[in-house]
Amino acid sequence: MSYDIAVIGGGPGGYVAAIKAAQMGAKTAIIEDGNIGGVCLNWGCIPTKTLLKSAKVYKYMMNSEKYGIDLEDKSNVKINWENMKSRKDQVVNQLTGGVETLLKKNGVDIYDGFANIVDKNTIEINDEKISAKNIIISTGSSPRIPNIEGFKESMDNGFIVTSKGVIDLDELPKKLVILGGGVIAVEFATLYNALGVEVTILHRSEKILRSIDNDISKKMTRILKKDGVKIIYNCDIKKIENGKITAIVKDKEKIYEADKILTSIGRVPNMKGLENIDIKKYKKGILTDENMRTNIENIYAIGDVNGKYMLAHVASAEGISAVENILGEKSTINYNTVPSCIYSFPEIGVAGLTEEEAKEKGYDVITSTFPLAANGKSLAEGETDGFIKIVSDEKYKEILGVHILAPNATDMIAEAVTTMELEGTAYELAKAIHPHPTLSEIVMEAAQGIIDKPIHIFK
Repeated sequence: MSYDIAVIGGGPGGYVAAIKAAQMGAKTAIIEDGNIGGVCLNWGCIPTKTLLKSAKVYKYMMNSEKYGIDLEDKSNVKINWENMKSRKDQVVNQLTGGVETLLKKNGVDIYDGFANIVDKNTIEINDEKISAKNIIISTGSSPRIPNIEGFKESMDNGFIVTSKGVIDLDELPKKLVILGGGVIAVEFATLYNALGVEVTILHRSEKILRSIDNDISKKMTRILKKDGVKIIYNCDIKKIENGKITAIVKDKEKIYEADKILTSIGRVPNMKGLENIDIKKYKKGILTDENMRTNIENIYAIGDVNGKYMLAHVASAEGISAVENILGEKSTINYNTVPSCIYSFPEIGVAGLTEEEAKEKGYDVITSTFPLAANGKSLAEGETDGFIKIVSDEKYKEILGVHILAPNATDMIAEAVTTMELEGTAYELAKAIHPHPTLSEIVMEAAQGIIDKPIHIFK
C-alpha cells in the first residue's frame, strides 16, 4: 500500500497529524504499537486529571464545614480506590474510542503494530511493508531509568513504579516516596497526599519546579508542606532495595522507606525502529528544523521525540505544522508562548518568560502581582491560596510572561497565550472588560498594576 503521509505513533502528536493530513486531502496511514491516544490519553494527562478530580471531591468533603455543611461522622467518608480507577478507565476508554472513530471517519488507515523504517520511503509493520512519500515520526518518550544500585531489581519486584503504574496500583499505599521534583512529582504528590497517603519527595536540587517562576515555585512549595508533603532537597540516592532508599543528604546517610516508590526523574525519546536510516540526533532527541523536518528531506519528527517540549499540546501543534509544511503551506511554531500547566491544588498555569529569564534577555523588566485573597470569586469559593504575576517590559508594557497559581489557572493561562501571540501589552489586558465575579479579574488587576496601580488592593 502506498501513502502520501505515514505517521508513526498514535499519541496526541501523531493522531492529530494524521487527522489533519486526511482533512487536507492526503492519503494517510497511522501506525501504533500500543493504544491509540498514546501516553497522554491512556496513562498520563487524562487519567491523572480524572483521579485528581476525585481527590478534590474527597478533600472538599473532609473540609465541608468550611462551606457550612456538617458531616456528622467523617470516618464514614470512604475512599473507594477501585471505583476511582473504574471512573478513570471509563473516561479514558471514551476518549480513546472517540479518537479511533475520528481517524476512521477521516479516512485514515490504522496499522496495529511496531513500525520499523526500512528506508526513507518504506515502513515495515508485522512483516507487512507500506510505502510513503512522507513520514512523520511521533514515537513519544519513556521514563528515564537511572543508573542507581538496585533500581532495576526494585522495579522488577514492583516496589518502583512509573507514572503509568502508579495510577493502577492494587491499593493505596500508606507511604509513597517520589523521586524527582518536577511536574509529574508535584501532581502525584498532590493526588496521593489528598487521598491520605504519607508522601515524601526526594529531590536532588534545592528547588522543586525549577523551570517555573521563583515566586510561584516558592509558594507552591509552602502549600505542599502545609498540606503535609515532606520535601527533602539535595538528595543523592545511592541505593534502592525494594522499598528501602539509601541517600546522602547534607553529607549524612539517610534511609527512607516506602510501600511504593514513584520514579519521575525525566523522560527519554523513543528511538527504536530508526536504525536503518541515518537520521541526525542530539542529546534530547531527533534534530529538526523550524518546519519539523529532519535532515532527511521527506521525514519529519514531532512531539517528545524531537526533544523540544515534552507537552501533549505542543506535540499536537507540531503535528499540524508538519502536515502543513509537507502539503505546501509554510508553518512554524512560536515556542515563546507555549503554556505549561501543573494540576496541583491550586493549579499552576504559566506562559512566556519568567522574571529571571526576561532580565537575562536584557529586558528592562517590570512585574505586577495580584493575590487571590483580594478576588471576590476566590473568597466566595474559599480558595484564596495563590496569585498572578505578570512580567512586562518597561518601555512598551508588552506582556513577556504570565504566571498563575490559582484554581483553574490551567484554563486562565490561555488568555495570556493569546495576548502574547498578538504581541499585546498590559494596556490591552487592563482595558479588556473581564466578567465579575470571576477569577479572570486577577489578570486585569495585575495588568493595571503594570500600567499604574490595581484597583482592589492598595500599593
